[in-house]
Amino acid sequence: MTSSPLKIGFVGLGIMGAPMASHLIKAGHQLFVHTLGKMPEAIASSSATQCTSARGVAERADIIILMVPDTPDVEAALFSEKGVAPGLSQGKVVVDMSSISPIATKTFAQKINALGCDYLDAPVSGGEVGAKNATLSIMVGGPESAFERVKPLFELMGKNITLVGGNGDGQTAKVANQIIVALNIEAVAEALLFAARAGADPARVRQALMGGFASSKILEVHGERMVKRTFDPGFRIELHQKDLNLALSSARALGVSLPNTATAQELFNACVAHGGKAWDHSAMVRALEKMANFEIGQQAA
Repeated sequence: MTSSPLKIGFVGLGIMGAPMASHLIKAGHQLFVHTLGKMPEAIASSSATQCTSARGVAERADIIILMVPDTPDVEAALFSEKGVAPGLSQGKVVVDMSSISPIATKTFAQKINALGCDYLDAPVSGGEVGAKNATLSIMVGGPESAFERVKPLFELMGKNITLVGGNGDGQTAKVANQIIVALNIEAVAEALLFAARAGADPARVRQALMGGFASSKILEVHGERMVKRTFDPGFRIELHQKDLNLALSSARALGVSLPNTATAQELFNACVAHGGKAWDHSAMVRALEKMANFEIGQQAA
């Protein structure tokens, strides 16, 4: 446990938020929570205080963490009538751990700063497994003083914690992360589909590749998903689509071409067209399998 218990607010208790909040509760902190969906049993049966609104959370807590799906969700959680901002008082810290627009993040930070509070954007990477195991990578943007204040909480939820720069820079790092993850999924999918279609056992090919330069976390975790056909999220395709939309729209504004990111997004789009918006993002392989008229695990002719 950190040196003394803190009053922490947590808004958004979905696949990622629930286990993240649980780590803070287990460390002995006093949590005030709110979520739009059903309250997870692990949180409902804990010492956490349930609040009827995000405003109620902000009124009671000194550090308020958000973990919601997209930019409009963060804006609503912060600035609606029953949102965080109306419940803030000077000296509190708002920490957005969602993955959203870097440009919108800077605007949100300015509005929170105007209320006499600090703002950190602190998106994460590592998915549901990382959230449950407290091994998330956390990319932070904001003032160093606020970062140092919140860092003990980050250390309860993750392992690789980096202050990247000012507000918005954490979100920029997360967009870059999602580009790399998407392109790695596509590469692993192509490789295992090729191997399977050529008549090799894709599970053994994956095992062989794990010992060489092609080894990666994506090959380890998502390569196994592709072979075993376990596409329950995880991290939903629709959320990765959202992140790549952020990458592509930001790239257009910057005059930067991201051709392979665009290709990965088209493969996700094809999955969604086949009813796969809630599949794990490793199911990108299904779009390639449709084009090949062959599935990994299918006996080659």
